[in-house]
Amino acid sequence: MGKYFGTDGIRAVAGTFPLTDEFIEKLGWCALDELKKSAQARGLKNQVIIAQDSRASGPAILAALQKGIRAAGVNVVSIGVAPTPAVANIVRQTGSLCGIVISASHNPAEFNGIKFFTNHGSKLPETMEAAIETRIDGCSAVPAPRADYCEDLSLVELYKNFLKSTVDAALLKGTKIVLDCANGASSQIAVDVFSALGMELTVTGAKPDGTNINRGVGALHTQFMQDLTKREGAFAGFSFDGDADRVIASDEQGRQLDGDNIIASSALCLKQEGRLHAGKAVLTIMANLGCINYLKEHGVDVVLTKVGDKYVSEAMEKEDLSIGGETSGHIIFREFSNTGDGLLSALQFLQCVKKSGKPMSWFLDQWKKYPSLLRAVQVSSKPALETLDGFLPGVAELEKQMNGRGRVIVRYSGTEPKFRILVEGEDSALVSHIAGEVEKLYRAKTEVLA
Repeated sequence: MGKYFGTDGIRAVAGTFPLTDEFIEKLGWCALDELKKSAQARGLKNQVIIAQDSRASGPAILAALQKGIRAAGVNVVSIGVAPTPAVANIVRQTGSLCGIVISASHNPAEFNGIKFFTNHGSKLPETMEAAIETRIDGCSAVPAPRADYCEDLSLVELYKNFLKSTVDAALLKGTKIVLDCANGASSQIAVDVFSALGMELTVTGAKPDGTNINRGVGALHTQFMQDLTKREGAFAGFSFDGDADRVIASDEQGRQLDGDNIIASSALCLKQEGRLHAGKAVLTIMANLGCINYLKEHGVDVVLTKVGDKYVSEAMEKEDLSIGGETSGHIIFREFSNTGDGLLSALQFLQCVKKSGKPMSWFLDQWKKYPSLLRAVQVSSKPALETLDGFLPGVAELEKQMNGRGRVIVRYSGTEPKFRILVEGEDSALVSHIAGEVEKLYRAKTEVLA
C-alpha cells in the first residue's frame, strides 16, 4: 500500500482527507498528467471514462475530480451511475486513456473512494500509484481546466451488450433468479441484462436513495437474498456489492455460495471444457483450505496471492491464467475481463450450472469448508507486524497447536482501519481459542507502543 492508495484505490469518509476538494483536484491533475504520457505512444483517445455508484457524495467528488483531469488537458466523459467493471470494459471498447470510478465498494454510505483503471481495464500498477503520489506531494497548485466535460449515458449499452454476449441466452431463458443489487450501481443495469436474457426475476435492493447503499443488503448482507431465493422457489440468487465488482450466490435451498464456491465450481467447468489455462486457478491467502484442497484433488493447481483483486489479476496475467478471485466474491474470468465483475461472474457461474443439468445445491455440497474464524480489531495506526517484538513468532507458536492441519493469517485491511485475524483448522473449538489468543497477543504488543 502507498501513502494515499490502498489495495483498491483511495478511500475515506467523504469530505475528510484525502477526499477533500483540494486533494481530489490535485489527484485528477497529477494522475492524468502521468497517465497521458502513455496515451500518445499507444494512440489512445485523449479521454477518461468516469462513473460513480449511488452514494450522495458522488456528484461533489466528480465535480472536483473532473476539474483536475481537465487541467491536465484530458477530456472527461461521465457515464453516470454504473458498476466499476462497466468502466473497465468501456475503456477498452472505446480506446480511452483510462477509467475512473468514484465508489467505496462494499463500505457504508458515508465512505467514498476513487479508483483508476488502465487503458486495458486493469487496476493501476503500484509503480504508477507511487509516481502519482510523488506528483501530488510536489503539487502546490492546479492549473485552470483546458479540456472538455460531457455526459454520455448511452455508453453503458456497450457494457450491457458485452455481458449478454458472454452467455447462451437460450440456455438461461426462463430461469427463475433472485437479484440483490445492494441499492448500488447495478440497481438498473443488472435488471436490464438478466431480464434481456429472458430470465424471470425477483429483485431486491434496487431502490438507491444516496444513503442506503450496502445497508442490510448486498454481498456483505446476503441472508435476505438467500431467504427470498428459497421462498420464491428460484433456481439461484445473487447479491452484488455497492459497485457490483463482487457477487455472492445462493442455492435453491437458501444456502450461501461465496467466492471460493463459485471459483472452484467454475474452474472445474472450464477444465472440463478445455478452457482452464495451465490447469491453474488463482486464490488469495484468505481462501478456505477446503476449497484449496478440493481443487488440488481434482487436478487444479492453486496459486495463492496477497488479498486484493489487483494482486489476483497480476498473478493471472503473469501466467496467462483463466480464473481467479477472492472469497469475498471478487472474481475474474480473464477470457472476458481483467478485473473483478459481479454481473459477469454471476452469468458465467449460472451458465456453468445450467450446462451441468444439476441444481445449484449440488455444487455447494461438493466440498466442506474447514471451520474458520475471521476477527477484525479496530486500530488507530498500523505498525508493521514484524516490528512488534515477538508477535509473529508468537503467532507461529500458536499455529503449531493445529499440528499442520490448520493455519493462522494476520494482516491489516487495505481499505479500513482494521487488523484482521484468520484462523482455520479441523477443530472449531481450537480455532476459536487460537483466534482469541492471537488477538490478545496483538493487543499486548501494540499497547507497549502506545
